[in-house]
Amino acid sequence: MSRSSTKSKIRNIGIMAHIDAGKTTTTERILFYTGYLHRIGEVDDGTAFMDYMEQERERGITIMSAATTCYWRDYQINIIDTPGHVDFTAEVQRSLRVLDGAIGLFCAVGGVEPQSETVWHQADMYSVPRIAFINKMDRLGADFERALDMMRLKLKANPVAVTIPMGSEDQFKGIIDLIEMKALFFDSESYGANFQKEEIPEEFTKIAKEYRDKMVEAAAENDDELLAKYLDGVDLTNDEIKHGLRSGVLGLKLNPVLCGSSLKNIGVQPLMDAIIDYLPSPEEVRYFDGFEPENESKKIRRNPSDDEPFSALAFKILTDPFVGKLAFVRIYSGKVKTGETVLNATIGKREKINKLLKMYSNKRQEIGEAVSGDIFAIPGLRFTRTGDTLCDQKNPIMYEKIQFAEPVINQKIEARTLADREKLIVALEKLVEEDPTLRFNTDNESGELILSGVGELHLEIIVDRLKREFNLPARVGKPQVSYRETITETVMQEGKIERQMGDKKQYGHVILKIEPAKRGEGFVYKNLLDENQVPKQYFSAIEKGVRESLQVGPKGYPVIDIKVTAVGGSHSEESSTEIAFIFAASQAIQEGILKANPLLLEPFFEVEIVSPEEYVGDIIADFSSRRGKIESINQQGVMQVVKGSAPLSEMFGYITTLRSLSQGRAVYTMIFSHYEQAALENRK
Repeated sequence: MSRSSTKSKIRNIGIMAHIDAGKTTTTERILFYTGYLHRIGEVDDGTAFMDYMEQERERGITIMSAATTCYWRDYQINIIDTPGHVDFTAEVQRSLRVLDGAIGLFCAVGGVEPQSETVWHQADMYSVPRIAFINKMDRLGADFERALDMMRLKLKANPVAVTIPMGSEDQFKGIIDLIEMKALFFDSESYGANFQKEEIPEEFTKIAKEYRDKMVEAAAENDDELLAKYLDGVDLTNDEIKHGLRSGVLGLKLNPVLCGSSLKNIGVQPLMDAIIDYLPSPEEVRYFDGFEPENESKKIRRNPSDDEPFSALAFKILTDPFVGKLAFVRIYSGKVKTGETVLNATIGKREKINKLLKMYSNKRQEIGEAVSGDIFAIPGLRFTRTGDTLCDQKNPIMYEKIQFAEPVINQKIEARTLADREKLIVALEKLVEEDPTLRFNTDNESGELILSGVGELHLEIIVDRLKREFNLPARVGKPQVSYRETITETVMQEGKIERQMGDKKQYGHVILKIEPAKRGEGFVYKNLLDENQVPKQYFSAIEKGVRESLQVGPKGYPVIDIKVTAVGGSHSEESSTEIAFIFAASQAIQEGILKANPLLLEPFFEVEIVSPEEYVGDIIADFSSRRGKIESINQQGVMQVVKGSAPLSEMFGYITTLRSLSQGRAVYTMIFSHYEQAALENRK
């Protein structure tokens, strides 16, 4: 197929869900049925194709969002397999920015679990059209209707079943296609590659008709012509039903739902058909407006056409052992060829495109040109980071940067030998380039390296990668909470620098109003300076001085939820410099915060515990002893769901306690919620 004719035949999709819902297993089946894999890998056996990192194979979880390409019904499907563990939400988040559509994968037993709820709402934020797949219909406790109800209740979604299960648990034997009104039975000998279409067994005809009526009604509501036919009592054709459903998906009004068991090879091919039938091509998605790099208020619209100027978003950086740094890129408009030079509009630097690579998980194929709608990788970019915009040099555009969660947990880390310390710093710099939620810094007093991340597992994986990928076994301390500081009072503070530095006199003078911001607001800066008092050329220096000083407060932690307004100052024609105004602003912040009654804040997490009923009493007692607040206890099938919030400082190693309290049968998830005033014992 020629490139120009394939735009409508491309699907850029992601698979997103809670941990252990079966995302990687489902992707393995898709690759097998499209002919890309000749044998099926298993997550539980550590042979999954999409899990190419050693830690993924050992732990049975997906850490990095691996990109791969396959073909079905003459369509090209670019799949990004995203992690389900809450510590790796950043991987899901950056993927959603570049996807055209997504599959929400839910376990038929657990239904809508906390992490699937989080990523679903992130997809709402980025207006990503979605279909859903209810997996594990063969598992004990599987309930298709309950999963649909949870989608309505928890996600505020509009699920429309297009396939339904025949039986459940050990009685699950196949699915019913509600559009063709046929029963599908999958052949276990061919790993589900072959399946038979038969008449619907009599015991399922009534429920199949009920579900089909709901589906037809939902399809008709999304097209005026179809609605008129439907209201006149005219039967809609199968193609008309699909058209109506597709319109609903693209308009973010409904979500077609399919079901099956990926592990038992049941129901995956209808899911692949649904990707093509209902999810959008690059030509059909709503694109984010860009803006001029020098003027964010001036919007620029680019159409998803090869004829438009080149623009793309780098959504992921990966350190590859063979080709060095790889930037994963999604082209929004135009095209790019090997050998061209493009502009990184985010930082104003030019980048040379030496190679373009099409990725198949960790395998790669070199290509000469990439066009709008493509997802591919570029090795060897010098300056590009996650979230940067690449574009045509003569037609600059910048897309909104991806916002990531702040690290809330710290850990001391040191190399085994003094000679390895420099290597460790270089390796950490590479990992920080890859992972926007990872930070490291050197403690000013002790000289120790401090690693910061979003969870215990996150830091554990990083330390593991240092050992395996960089051959740098490291010693680590116990995880520590990354506290924050804020203020409770408003002060006016002057900062004045008037000193001799070398042979030049330096003068900078600024007056800042420093006041508390609302909790969760972060840092708010406002400039009310009169250019007669302080020339415009020093405005950015003052803001830089303020921002840098807020990195470390009086107690040694970043300062948040603070509003700073530059209200006055003065300058000297002969001796004012940018560095002097940076120092003056920094001095004003440091002295002002001390006067504004600083306060220590600690991170609180939303916690959800799923446990058999007999252990709930002990679990609640233990949770309360950790300063946890119980918000609700609900029945979910045979399990009880306990929801609450607790400070991170009390939740280290909680998995071990929970296992011993429940004989290994309870599970929990934690998602960062907010900062609260730290308990008195933490104020040191």
